[in-house]
Amino acid sequence: MAGAPSPFGIDRIDEVIHGRLRLGVMAYLANAEIADFNELKAVLEVTQGNLSVQLRKLEEAAYVAIEKGYLGRKPRTQVRITPVGRKAFAAYLEALGKLIGPQG
Repeated sequence: MAGAPSPFGIDRIDEVIHGRLRLGVMAYLANAEIADFNELKAVLEVTQGNLSVQLRKLEEAAYVAIEKGYLGRKPRTQVRITPVGRKAFAAYLEALGKLIGPQG
């Protein structure tokens, strides 16, 4: 049946978060709340271009807010998880847990 929720639950996995790099950003920000762009780049071991593209996808979904400014004379980009993003990440983790089922 097209459009009907899957009893298996795979349809509840948020595709925006599910990408490996986007998942890493969300997991890091869920704990840190806010991070500098360079901090995320180092922690996730990715290129500046790749991180920029993935952050844009998260920003378009309103899961993160990107704040550009200066620290002294140096440009600074900070990424913050939004309340919408925190709720979506919690729902993602819950859906993943249900999909995997009890372990052990």
